[in-house]
Amino acid sequence: NCSEHIWLLEHPSIYTCGTSYKKSDIVNISEVPIVETGRGGKVTYHGPGQRIIYVMLNLNERYRDIKRYVKCLEDWMIDSLKIIGLNAFTCKDRIGIWVNSPHGEAKIGAIGIRISHWITYHGISININPDLGYYKNIIPCGLKEYPVTSLKELGFKISSYEFDKIIKTTSKYYF
Repeated sequence: NCSEHIWLLEHPSIYTCGTSYKKSDIVNISEVPIVETGRGGKVTYHGPGQRIIYVMLNLNERYRDIKRYVKCLEDWMIDSLKIIGLNAFTCKDRIGIWVNSPHGEAKIGAIGIRISHWITYHGISININPDLGYYKNIIPCGLKEYPVTSLKELGFKISSYEFDKIIKTTSKYYF
């Protein structure tokens, strides 16, 4: 039996590489560690100012549908961002949480999951106020034509803890 949990945390600066990343997705080698993980997806940055949300659920006791699970994660974050006044959305041709920014469509949230025996691992991240300069060393999620943004860059002043309160409240509608 799997005990279900949702962890809200922040990593020190690190680049994580999912199972479909390419070495060419790392543009510059820096002092930031690069770690290969078992999650899906390509390379992304995690660090201070970014809310990481690890979700461990037993889909055997819910629904055995990976697309439905990913849509739940997406909708959970979109609804949470809507509460602070930000209209976020998904795109049919690329994974993640997107917003309109002064630089066009920009990614504000990344998704990287792993499912083993219908138990979910890893999860989603939302950029609250990280140093976006770290993204210049990689091609985030393999999408070089789209920028990465944060709530701070978009003019939203909210702490990770304030955002946590929102996602804790909205989680009851999804999990």
